[in-house]
Amino acid sequence: MLDIKVCVGSSCHIKGSQTIVQMLQDAIAEHHLEDKITLSGSFCTGNCNRVGVTIIVDDKTFTGIIPESFNEFFRVNVLSRVSH
Repeated sequence: MLDIKVCVGSSCHIKGSQTIVQMLQDAIAEHHLEDKITLSGSFCTGNCNRVGVTIIVDDKTFTGIIPESFNEFFRVNVLSRVSH
């Protein structure tokens, strides 16, 4: 099971974490990965970035995720780690 946590602390919230959460939910459903991924929110991870949202996939932290970079992030860091 792949564990994905999206920072919903105040800084990431202001930078659009709610949009990124929705994009993750949509992508997980589109690829039928509901039984392979656990998606949750996280308070501040201490990895604030000037742009975008922080996401932790298992034990790896990604910063600066924005809607424009989401598809590439999902393909490289999520789809490649789950088997269909």
